[in-house]
Amino acid sequence: MPIIVNLDIMLVKRGMKSKELAEIIGITTANLSILKSGRAKAIRFSTLEAICKALDCQPSDILEYVEDLG
Repeated sequence: MPIIVNLDIMLVKRGMKSKELAEIIGITTANLSILKSGRAKAIRFSTLEAICKALDCQPSDILEYVEDLG
């Protein structure tokens, strides 16, 4: 999949655990895990906004496009 989710990297940079982020943004840890693993098919802008606010980052810090060469 050409969209890479770097949420785990941002969590480490901010010294935050997944459970803490899930509580702050109001989603379950299971749904956050699906997002972190790249298995999510979509993300709501409101969720992306909440993540960026909680982690003090930009969407491009979390989502990255990599050309699919296969």
